[in-house]
Amino acid sequence: MLQRVSYLCAAVLMVAMQPERLGAEQSGTALLSTRSPFRFEESDGKFLRLFEGDRLVLVYNFGMLLKEGVPEKYRRSSYVHPIYGLDGEILTDDFPKDHYHHRGLFWAWVRVEVDGKTYDPWAVGGDLLAKFEQWLGREVRESDVSFGVNNGWYVGDRKVADEKVGFRIGRADLIGRAIDVDLTIEATDKPVRIGGELPMKKGYGGFGFRFAPRQKPVVMSMADGKQPDNVIRKVSPWADYSAQFQDAKAVSGAAIFIDQSHPGFPNSWLLREYGYIGLTWPGLDLFTLEPGKPLHLRYRLWIHRGDAVSGRVTQAYAAYAGQEKAQPVASRAVAEKRPGVR
Repeated sequence: MLQRVSYLCAAVLMVAMQPERLGAEQSGTALLSTRSPFRFEESDGKFLRLFEGDRLVLVYNFGMLLKEGVPEKYRRSSYVHPIYGLDGEILTDDFPKDHYHHRGLFWAWVRVEVDGKTYDPWAVGGDLLAKFEQWLGREVRESDVSFGVNNGWYVGDRKVADEKVGFRIGRADLIGRAIDVDLTIEATDKPVRIGGELPMKKGYGGFGFRFAPRQKPVVMSMADGKQPDNVIRKVSPWADYSAQFQDAKAVSGAAIFIDQSHPGFPNSWLLREYGYIGLTWPGLDLFTLEPGKPLHLRYRLWIHRGDAVSGRVTQAYAAYAGQEKAQPVASRAVAEKRPGVR
């Protein structure tokens, strides 16, 4: 297994180092399998769209975006929106009026301490921003597709942390689709501390999902069953949000699964009936990112038809927890830096 990972790591780095291959990637034609239903389409220097057949699966936003009518301070990049359900419905929201800083599938912390000063990239409008740097590779196969991206955390022109994100997206079946997300974050030259919301003791911050407008009722679920409208810092290995979104004809939803290797697993959550679920890690505490010691975080999205029961979320999590997961592109690109990788 180690030999396979090393080989794939080398292959991905070769793609990133070859300009002609990179140019092909940017045109949306790189590494295409003639039998694969997947294809990439890159446009406007801002958007990477992924299709399965003729149907959109998701869009990764690597350019700086701002919705018309929204204050300039909310301009941002490096997140996923839209994410589509199996029947073409949009599951995510961006720049919602109640929380302009919410942005599809995103990962950010309320407290980021650099040289004794605290920044809030969760709320976007401060001096610390995540910025796109380069692609780490794309792989299209018959059964799934992967891509990786390298971002930086910047205070002005100074890069304070390196962020690699790997995605692996599986084919949809009659019930659902798995999307693996693999984050590797490392401070550059000095330690950086990250933490969740503190004044109200909610602890939110980290990996989260803002859902699209929907009809009621909304059903939020965790490993112990259905939940009330608001959940604060409750522990569970997974959480799900299901509803009838926008003009969809039926209920659908999305669950977030936490990998068992996650620090502090199982972790706590914030669930909001208005359309948000996300981890509260490290919550009220602070976690220190150190140069040379990358933080590795793994999650899976389970995009499904129906609610958590008919979408077989419990069974999907059990399969996720019990299987050996293939490493997404970004993980393989840094595998040699992490001890113990098989």
